[in-house]
Amino acid sequence: MGRNVIAYYSGFLSKPRIEGIEITDDDKNGFMLCIHELSRKRGLDLILHTPGGDGAAAESLVDYLRSMFGNDVRAIVPQIAMSAGTMLACSCKEILMGKESSLGPVDPQYGMISAVGLLKEVKRAHDEILANPQSALFWNPILSKITPSFLQRCEWAVLASDGFIRKTLSENMFASLEQQDKDKRIESVCEILSNLNDSKEHNTHFQFDRCKDAGLNVVRLEDDQKLQDLVLTLHHCYMHTLSNTPAFKVIENHFGKAMVRIQQMTVVPAQMQSNYGINFPSQ
Repeated sequence: MGRNVIAYYSGFLSKPRIEGIEITDDDKNGFMLCIHELSRKRGLDLILHTPGGDGAAAESLVDYLRSMFGNDVRAIVPQIAMSAGTMLACSCKEILMGKESSLGPVDPQYGMISAVGLLKEVKRAHDEILANPQSALFWNPILSKITPSFLQRCEWAVLASDGFIRKTLSENMFASLEQQDKDKRIESVCEILSNLNDSKEHNTHFQFDRCKDAGLNVVRLEDDQKLQDLVLTLHHCYMHTLSNTPAFKVIENHFGKAMVRIQQMTVVPAQMQSNYGINFPSQ
């Protein structure tokens, strides 16, 4: 014990459509606030609950945390750390997960479009048209909606996310392994998390056993009952706060220093509400 703790919580489950609920570059300001005056020698336990977000922002945040604490960072996932949240977790030396915890694929998304899925679909179209030119009648309307620049962006994004996972695992979680074993473990993890070889949905949940089988250094939260009780108590406190207040994101350290992002509320005159008999919702 005696480690620094920062909780990074998103209210995406109760407030799913708010801008900024995902991982963004602005989150670094919250981490800067929380890390200020912390002892760098005590390492960091990073409690994560996030749907993911900007992969480049997550990578930048990893670089910042390593500049502060080196490789002495543990991830604790009480429930969900998906996509770019999985990237953050994989950058740590180990990941603590319970029976209810999940990680997810790190394949890049553009809105509702999977970069990996799009590239696979284009390849399928290419192969089918070569095998049977008549199939071009089916594929042309679909392919005409894809701009060449967008296709290139998808390719770069897939390479960047896969490259980040390989690099961050090599630098921390698997740093002490022999090169042959390290390469084997990295390939095993990337086969699942990078989503390059299978057709998994972006919201696929990987529980503890799947993460363990993939080769990640995961530790069962249930193995330390005192720690489990503390983590889950903290988790439910944050979930209650995010569900019942205007707050939609909290970054807080163990001293209570925090950056809290608040949902903007619409102020409606009482007379207007009375005239129409409507309680206007928040925006």
